[in-house]
Amino acid sequence: ACRRPSQKHSFSYSLDVRLNRFLALSGISSRRGAEKYIRDGRVTVNGEPTTGLATQVAPGDKVEVDGRIVRNQEFVYLLLNKPAGFLTTRSDERSRNTIYDLLPAELPNLAHVGRLDKESEGLLLLTNDGDLAFRITHPKFKLEKEYLVTLDREFQPKDSPRTQKGVYLSEGRARFDAIVKLNSHQVRVVVTQGLKRQVRRIFAALGYKVTRLQRVRIGPLTGRGLRSRDVRSLSQSEVDLLKKPRSGNLSVPVSAGRKKGR
Repeated sequence: ACRRPSQKHSFSYSLDVRLNRFLALSGISSRRGAEKYIRDGRVTVNGEPTTGLATQVAPGDKVEVDGRIVRNQEFVYLLLNKPAGFLTTRSDERSRNTIYDLLPAELPNLAHVGRLDKESEGLLLLTNDGDLAFRITHPKFKLEKEYLVTLDREFQPKDSPRTQKGVYLSEGRARFDAIVKLNSHQVRVVVTQGLKRQVRRIFAALGYKVTRLQRVRIGPLTGRGLRSRDVRSLSQSEVDLLKKPRSGNLSVPVSAGRKKGR
């Protein structure tokens, strides 16, 4: 059985942090918005007004915005196994199904981290932790996403090196970090770039059509035990793994027995 999506995590710190980061982590605003609050003189630390963006906040300091005490925000981290037919958006002007229709109504305002197109399936992370969302989506952090891909025809081994060398799309060169052939029509791929519809577009450039696309891993997170349409909270250890600096990637699909096309 999947855990109910109710677990919350309070942001805490044991060392001094910059004031703008403290405000952003507390959920007051984005970091840019927090900087404006500070510059406008709306923030006090221990009763003293400050306009310095580099002001340090120590554990136990009293921070106020417009006279209201800033308290630690409770973060929520959810993992959703998205089915096909749902849009990754908060609302749709044509009243089509969205991923938010699958979430309990009592949850706080959560943002989806990255996206899957309407007909794609698999893992999506949702959270109100902007710092973590940034770490997951920004290319410089190179967080791996793994996909199970079904093609309209047999995958040719000669194309494997091409997917890793890269093909040129409108945004530039797009590539897979790893690819493993499972059977004639199925492969697993690992991606760290995160370009829009990257997996489908790379295969299209090589003459294939993706008939089914499933995201099966986001960094250390897998969908083991999570059925389609189900959602669960992340454990604290899973959150810690996502936040942990990475010295290297797995560079091969986790369920693959051996590398191919390398």
